Amino acid sequence: MKYNFDKQIDRTNTSSVKYDLRELIFGQEDVLPMWVADMDFETPDFIRDAVKTRADHAIYGYTFRGESYYQSIIDWFNARYKWKIEKDSIVFSPGIVPAVNMAVLALTNPGDRIIVQPPVYFPFFTAVSNHNRELVHNQLINQDGNYSMDFELLEQQAKDARMLILCNPHNPVGRAWRRDELEKLAAICLRNNLLVISDEIHADLVLPGYKHTPFASVHPDLKASTLTMHAASKTFNLAGLATSAIIIEEETLRNQFKQFVAFLHVDMGNLFGAVATETAFNEGAEWLTEMLDYVHENIVFFADSLAEKLPRLKVYKPEATYMVWLDFSLFGLNDEELKDKIIKEAGLGLNAGIDFGPGGSQFMRINLACPRQTVELAVSKIYQAFSNL
Repeated sequence: MKYNFDKQIDRTNTSSVKYDLRELIFGQEDVLPMWVADMDFETPDFIRDAVKTRADHAIYGYTFRGESYYQSIIDWFNARYKWKIEKDSIVFSPGIVPAVNMAVLALTNPGDRIIVQPPVYFPFFTAVSNHNRELVHNQLINQDGNYSMDFELLEQQAKDARMLILCNPHNPVGRAWRRDELEKLAAICLRNNLLVISDEIHADLVLPGYKHTPFASVHPDLKASTLTMHAASKTFNLAGLATSAIIIEEETLRNQFKQFVAFLHVDMGNLFGAVATETAFNEGAEWLTEMLDYVHENIVFFADSLAEKLPRLKVYKPEATYMVWLDFSLFGLNDEELKDKIIKEAGLGLNAGIDFGPGGSQFMRINLACPRQTVELAVSKIYQAFSNL
């Protein structure tokens, strides 16, 4: 490999959420943190070089995102997904979670029913409930570790709903939804005039053997009702630079969203986020391929090792993302007992499955975007804590 993903980086005392908030989050400092979705890999050198070059200029004043920034996004989507978007369709947001909240506020009314598909990324829940909208759970179906959408239930729920928040690819279960699945979902949404927020922040993290399909691309009519949310942040480890792109092809819908962004005065963005995003999309394809191959090897090692050492633990190999969904249900622990054992006996900081809503009980989520040595240590810690049960 051209890039070194085995390199250990000391992230302590850098105001890192993952490392420097361990005591606050887990009640103790001495846990190996493998929870929040950023990588322990170096941000690529070509991105850091571009940021340094811009940082060498003596003034960090008000800036705008120029033509080359937008073209980098257009070219990335076209090259990877054969999805042709226009510059005018791209709207700035400082992040996906803020964008989901702004879309809910801008495009729905208090009391509207909004569908989510748990177990799912938990900020979706508060984006609905915090704004006096009604949260509707369209829980995924888990058949022996194979997750699918409950289309039959969704058909009923969609009749009196206003919006669906889709996670594509899905976090935490790791599904890269197939085109035929998205076409079936699209048909339900179009029949019932549902607005769709498609969170596609993990789109670029599809693992070998799978592919990503942008939801808005599966039917021409979806242009009028879909907001696609994307960023380079997960792909290239840029989460601290607060830069996301919201793709809204229909003008009226786009203007409604843009007006809300402007109303909150959050449309200026981060100077270095724009530089990093443009550089990532223009120069990052080779790095991304190598990183995904490395993460895939991490996942295979992790899953195979635990299948041999601890077969009662079900490891769900993801089709996308570097997060792995772990089923501890055969150990007979409730959620509080499981959380306590993971922290105090395994010495690991993971995401509790229960936080992801219905379907998450007795699960944990682990982040494997880290050097292989860290993955090996995690396997050892899990085995030592659970082998006596």
